[in-house]
Amino acid sequence: MRLDHEFTVPAPIGEVWQAVIDPERVAPCMPGASLTKVEGDTFAGTVKVKLGPISLLYKGTGEFLEKDEAARKVVIKASGKDSRGGGTAAATVTLTLTERDGGTHGAVATDLAITGRPAQFGRGLISEVGGKILDTFAGNLAASLETPAESAPAAKPEEKAEEKPAEKPAAEPVADEKPHLRSVPAGGSTGETEAIDLLDYAGQSVAKRLAPVAAGAVVLLIVLAIVRKLRRR
Repeated sequence: MRLDHEFTVPAPIGEVWQAVIDPERVAPCMPGASLTKVEGDTFAGTVKVKLGPISLLYKGTGEFLEKDEAARKVVIKASGKDSRGGGTAAATVTLTLTERDGGTHGAVATDLAITGRPAQFGRGLISEVGGKILDTFAGNLAASLETPAESAPAAKPEEKAEEKPAEKPAAEPVADEKPHLRSVPAGGSTGETEAIDLLDYAGQSVAKRLAPVAAGAVVLLIVLAIVRKLRRR
């Protein structure tokens, strides 16, 4: 199935581009995802998924098929399989970045093939849930890009300027540069990752779809109760 989504990040397009082509920086921003290995343009990882009480763990690999910096376009092919053998997922994702209102706009086109329990959602619900997940991803990416900029100038320059102003004049710029280059918290891609609960993302939509069924069941129960009372009389 073909899915199309959009997201925005309030950060310069150059910073967003450098993040999306680096699996170690971008993986921790995706809900439920953990990175286990990176080799050149290929990578491996896991995605933890929950469907209410049911937990799934997808293990898979991915590869950058295209990195067009001039066009700000990335094409990624990825596939994974539920560790219990309950389903598979394969996708080719094309991401194109453009500048918009001082920030970055991302257009995502996904060719997705999925089997197993998540496939029961259907195309419409999968598309809606996918859009909400991308919104979460964009928020996490924006936060990861903002964190270094806020924390770098606040602590280290002032402390070193007061305590040892003349001792290591060349060390201060080095201390400042390192935080700016990091957009992933320490251990972000290797630490314990919380599973993404698809029912949480699909909650309102599922509720809307089940509401008529629930209402019908309530009416049926009321009718049965009335019939029973009439029979007792």
